[in-house]
Amino acid sequence: MKMKAMVLHRVGHPLVLEEVPVPEPSEEEILVRIKTCGVCRTDLHIVDGDLPSPKLPLIPGHEIIGTVEKVGSMVKGFRVGDRVGVPWLAYTCGECKYCRRGKENLCENALFTGYTKDGGYAHYTVAHYRYAFHIPDEYDDLHAAPLMCAGLIGYRSYRFVKDEAQTIGIYGFGAAAHIITQIAVAQGKRVFAFTRPGDTAKQKFALSLGAEWAGGSDEEPPVKLDAAIIYAPVGPLMVKALRDVDRGGRVVSAGIHMSDIPSFPYRLLWEERSMHSVANLTRQDGEEFFETIKEVMVRTKVNPYPLEEANRALDDLRNGRFEGAAVLVMED
Repeated sequence: MKMKAMVLHRVGHPLVLEEVPVPEPSEEEILVRIKTCGVCRTDLHIVDGDLPSPKLPLIPGHEIIGTVEKVGSMVKGFRVGDRVGVPWLAYTCGECKYCRRGKENLCENALFTGYTKDGGYAHYTVAHYRYAFHIPDEYDDLHAAPLMCAGLIGYRSYRFVKDEAQTIGIYGFGAAAHIITQIAVAQGKRVFAFTRPGDTAKQKFALSLGAEWAGGSDEEPPVKLDAAIIYAPVGPLMVKALRDVDRGGRVVSAGIHMSDIPSFPYRLLWEERSMHSVANLTRQDGEEFFETIKEVMVRTKVNPYPLEEANRALDDLRNGRFEGAAVLVMED
């Protein structure tokens, strides 16, 4: 049995539409018929060659929403017909020192959907049952797709600051930022959004979602920030955020790739300011996130594309041509 898929053969080159075999699930996997798949900036980093050593040929995509078509003999918690989401983290060994410490996001033997194993730019995929999530009924297939990475990784970055920070700066107002802004505002936080200088459309978008202030990344916020989350892969923003946070403030880098961080004077880091990176996610992040969005209904801004136009979606993302998130939609 064959399916359509967009396949990466060489980094730095466009994806190719091909017919490939439908994968067969192992005893611990589920076969998922894909309905939608979000287009993430990490996909762009893989295609452009910013992330090293992807599996080639590769079907990208790790914001997958679909239905279970087949289950392996050892699968628990999923049945044929269930609606599921498949995220970036695809497998961890459970045995390395990081897994034993409860830090499976740092697993030495981890696999990643759409990077080291085939992902969701296709009509079917397989996923290990322990690394899939049931999707709340309140979110349809189109609007649920960005939740699987923009939401999950965005939420992990927010977890590092949410308990102590009241004023939070969000730098780079894309897919993750527009989800986390809604959660933070609903939880009583004051959000200050930073966009590319002059991008008034994104600034208005941020304000419409509850941000207290929105401006260019070259501007100073009206108050000192307790924390900052960097979603744009732009190293100089880390230094800018250090200038914007107050004493004891934390700057969190949420991206898997970032341009070089320029040197800066120690006085910006002094007074117990800190810089912190986020790597991948844990299943606990996912469970907490999905419980949160049952209570805090978020609306995702989506821009649908047919599977065959994945290259256009990636290019539109690369050039910032839309608000919110791009989502590939599979035809039945």
